[in-house]
Amino acid sequence: MNIHWFRRDLRLSDNAALYHALKRQQPVQPIFIFDKEILSKLTENDDKRVNFIYETILQLKSDLEKIGATLWIFYGSPIDVWKTICSQYSIEEVFVNHDYEPYGLKRDESVEALLDEHHVQFHSYKDIVIFEKDEVTKDDGKPYTVFTPYSKKWKAKLKEVDLQSYPTEKYFNRFRMAEPFEAPTLSSIGFQKNETVSTQFNLDKELVKQYHLNRNYPALPGTSRAGIHLRFGTISIRQLAKDAQEGNEVYLNELIWRDFYHQILHHFPQVATRSFKPLYDNIKWRNDENEFQAWCEGRTGYPIVDAGMRELNATGFMHNRVRMITASFLCKHLLIDWRWGEHYFAKKLLDFDLAANNGGWQWAAGCGTDAAPYFRIFSPSEQTKKFDSSLIYIRQWVPEIDALSYPLPIVKHELARERCLRIYKEGLAQES
Repeated sequence: MNIHWFRRDLRLSDNAALYHALKRQQPVQPIFIFDKEILSKLTENDDKRVNFIYETILQLKSDLEKIGATLWIFYGSPIDVWKTICSQYSIEEVFVNHDYEPYGLKRDESVEALLDEHHVQFHSYKDIVIFEKDEVTKDDGKPYTVFTPYSKKWKAKLKEVDLQSYPTEKYFNRFRMAEPFEAPTLSSIGFQKNETVSTQFNLDKELVKQYHLNRNYPALPGTSRAGIHLRFGTISIRQLAKDAQEGNEVYLNELIWRDFYHQILHHFPQVATRSFKPLYDNIKWRNDENEFQAWCEGRTGYPIVDAGMRELNATGFMHNRVRMITASFLCKHLLIDWRWGEHYFAKKLLDFDLAANNGGWQWAAGCGTDAAPYFRIFSPSEQTKKFDSSLIYIRQWVPEIDALSYPLPIVKHELARERCLRIYKEGLAQES
């Protein structure tokens, strides 16, 4: 028997590792592990992402049972789960898709070592990005740290490869036929149902075609909202790239940014905890906890900022333009360490992805690769005029905007801008 271990690839179609597993002669048993190490760090027992994963896993299990197979679902530490599997079954090979985050790399290293002790081969494949690691580099082999030349090389390379999907369906008869497996309940893994999860997405060709015109306006349904599905692999990045390649270059660029930040995390793993530009670690952040709490709760007195934070808290989603505005406000208006904001987004975003979230926050703070210059400080009022001039989005989330109960601005924009420029200059003038 061989095993396919689902992680960030929660689909049966166009799945690289699953395809390679099914192509072997041995019957394939799929498994999923609710990772106790990860779940124990979540602070809310109705976490929207756990709800999404749980429902997705049950659907996967149901789909497999329709063809006579099943999905084994476990809860525990991955290494302990694998010890149990190895002690009870005769396994020849295990198939997974690459994980790129520090925890995932360590986990896979320890699991591979355990499997090796049991003479089980461990195979890992690229699936969640188009190009990874060293596949798009400068001519001298060094990694790109600026997006535009990276994207040009990326697009040139895309023309050289075949974006065909992996035809897993042709080999569904090679799944191990088995009786249905009893899944753990949501409560048994320490969580409860959240009724506010909305994971609708729109990949309509017309939306993709008009993406460059509508993507910056949070009141419009101008984005696909495919982030959570890319994060957990319920849709194929290859299919998205193919659609974007045919439909809209700006949309394609968004997918390239994902690959760009993943290769940055690979080549510069220190960005997970430190500034990409070390000099920026000298900035003396104010880190006022009361102001941070006001930002988290959408009580800054800046309607576009508050609308974004309230949308995030209520739904687990925030429009990308508003992500930039809220992140810039925290770092530059309030001079709060970007890592505080990054951590909060990591806790709340349905589509949280370490590489992209870290890259976005370092971009906003000016300390990252190819970041916005430190002296670019978004004016919330100007951003509102440009992207929500009729206040449609703002009124949806801040209905009391005209009431006396709405708070005064937590800081004046002009004073905040002057303070930010001064503090950044002082920090960057120091020796690293």
